[in-house]
Amino acid sequence: MIAQLVLSVIAVIVFYIFVDIARIWYRNWTSGLDYIDGPKNSSLILGNFKEMNEDPYLTSKWRKQFGPIFNFKDLFGVGELYVGDIKAVAHIVSKSDIYERTPAIQISNASIMGHGILSAVGEKHRRHRRALNPAFTVAQIRGMTELFVEKGVQLREIWTRQLTKTNGKGEIEVQGWLRRLTLDIIGQAGFNYSFDSLESEGKPNALNDAFTQIFHSPHANQYTAFRLAGGIIPILKFVPGPGWRIVRAARATMLSIGAGIVSSTKAELQASGDGKRGLDGKKDLLSSLLKANMSDSEAQRLNDGEVVGQIPAFFIAGHETTSSALAWALHELSENPSVQTKLREELLSVETDNPTLDDLNALPYLECVVRESLRVHSPVLANKRFAVKDDVVPLGKPFIGKDGKERDCIPIRKGQTLHIPMLAVNTDKSVWGEDADEFKPERWDNLPAAVSGVPGVWGNILTFFAGPHNCIGFRFSIAETKAILFVLLRAFEFEAKHPKGSIGMLVTSGVAKPGVLGKQNGEGEGLELIVKAFSGNA
Repeated sequence: MIAQLVLSVIAVIVFYIFVDIARIWYRNWTSGLDYIDGPKNSSLILGNFKEMNEDPYLTSKWRKQFGPIFNFKDLFGVGELYVGDIKAVAHIVSKSDIYERTPAIQISNASIMGHGILSAVGEKHRRHRRALNPAFTVAQIRGMTELFVEKGVQLREIWTRQLTKTNGKGEIEVQGWLRRLTLDIIGQAGFNYSFDSLESEGKPNALNDAFTQIFHSPHANQYTAFRLAGGIIPILKFVPGPGWRIVRAARATMLSIGAGIVSSTKAELQASGDGKRGLDGKKDLLSSLLKANMSDSEAQRLNDGEVVGQIPAFFIAGHETTSSALAWALHELSENPSVQTKLREELLSVETDNPTLDDLNALPYLECVVRESLRVHSPVLANKRFAVKDDVVPLGKPFIGKDGKERDCIPIRKGQTLHIPMLAVNTDKSVWGEDADEFKPERWDNLPAAVSGVPGVWGNILTFFAGPHNCIGFRFSIAETKAILFVLLRAFEFEAKHPKGSIGMLVTSGVAKPGVLGKQNGEGEGLELIVKAFSGNA
């Protein structure tokens, strides 16, 4: 009886997998894009997914071979159209009613973070944005800058204590410390919640441990692949796979912390007798969420599940990508000592140790360094969009298809997945010049005219994406990055530990981080730098 039941379940799973794969192949067959060239499909099941994960530079190599428009295959052979033409990208990101998050990304994000803004589409996404926008205005970020500096000082003191033991100079794995720093900041700034990650090295920290398992273990990409597989083939959501228990435990930890934050804050409001009025005048992230939760307007209201679901999204997005951006900036400064010296001189010209947001934004070279680092090292390499309607995408530069015909637009059919290469657009030589791959902050003093065509919510770069789905926290991240660099560069000098060319891009769970190339099983994870206390006599 049990054996028959098991066989029946397996048969049902196989049937649904077959139906979904047949649907995918039919969609590829009828896409009408067979005239567009691309790399050979490596596997019927894995497509080009495995080789792309093993080599984060692979799409750049394909771009050189096939140009800015080409086809490739994702998991289960899902056909994706790589769109690196700037005019086409600008069109796609501006049409959120036509191009949404892919169903696979929606399901994958919801499986780990709950039903927050990073899994929402359509009107639900617009409702979430309306609720959260007040927490990310310039005025609100201005009020958070003091916290950014304060946390930077806390990290500075920790590193200073470490270096005291080694005569003021030593090796520090900076990336792990930056992750703890940014986790503390998003907890405190967003939710008035203290993780104490900076002071808890060696002590249990459930959330930090969960993030380490998901994003930084040697098997992180396997876990991501299986979550995406469950988004493409929905029946696989119910099949235990690699990292299944770890992801469920991490999600439960995040949602538990989130629910605790919301319930305790609501209880405090009720106990004070102020209720909803207690949120008047407050615009922090938690207050914005609770206002939406208590809204009298059904069109504006977020239910309890949606409120709690936002918190894991900001725990992850608010610390994982920014810590990566900071690590890349320190890496570039360590390999470009003249840039580091020039930046430090500018930072030391500021008379206060506790700068305001306006003070930081008034520093032109700091602005150039941050822009350039985020251009050359986008923590998120690409974004995907799913056509929910037929459309025609215009091209800035015509291309010749495999059939020999020249085309200046691409008809897109409903159901097509499009791959938007954010890093590739940021480093496109036809836009930025032949030195587009190089870190040169001075380029921002005299940009090529073509740069103005790059869509983006900040600085004509795609790092924070563009259009209605741009990164809602981009101002938060930029101010945080500037404040941390301000504190650290005034206190320390950074030198590269490894020879030039040894540090490159490692991608785990969709986030690109600096690491030692050529290492296996996650051994290259992290960024070790030689850190020296700055004496002013160098």
